[in-house]
Amino acid sequence: MPFTIDDFLDVFRRYNEAVWPAQWILVILAVVAVVAAFRARRLTSAPAVILAVLWLWVGIVYHLAFFRAINPAAVVFGGLFIVQAGVFLWLALRKPAIRFTVRRDAAGLLGGLMIVFALIIYPSLGWLVGHRYPAAPTFGLPCPTTVFTFGLLLWALPALPRRVLIIPVLWSLVATLAAFQLGMVEDFSLSIAALLASGVALRRERRAERLRLA
Repeated sequence: MPFTIDDFLDVFRRYNEAVWPAQWILVILAVVAVVAAFRARRLTSAPAVILAVLWLWVGIVYHLAFFRAINPAAVVFGGLFIVQAGVFLWLALRKPAIRFTVRRDAAGLLGGLMIVFALIIYPSLGWLVGHRYPAAPTFGLPCPTTVFTFGLLLWALPALPRRVLIIPVLWSLVATLAAFQLGMVEDFSLSIAALLASGVALRRERRAERLRLA
């Protein structure tokens, strides 16, 4: 690890002080994505567009503008987040566009729990372990944004191909390894979210394949 926990938290401090009040705008965008999922017929592609904006923000503003100062690998991370933003934009623009809707099944409930965790529980858990604003991760930074993404993708119809999850899962692995070394307790949630979302995506893909062959 080319930096210490103090260096890492100081990046959060510099980021939060520099972009204020963008954090709240990003939270509002996340809420808009959730509301759009409840009104799927009218706002079919809005959640995918918002995910594209969030991942582009993380890639350019956090990774390239701030995190790169302490970790040269941030250039690679930023590039991957920008690519993933393009994937979400493709999902929004393709015909037929992906649809996000809230369903009363296990995937719908799990997606909702991940969204609540990303927006509410994640920062609360960070506060409990001593991470105080501005030296704390806020929504719009990579880890809470990735958990939120997994949750929203569980509301997607039809079933998403697994390749859409490749970069979010890779980032979850990187972040979990870093969490062990740095003691970022709240970031352990990424590996759990990645495992659950990947399992649901695989199950859906197999079910869709069986239906095509039937």
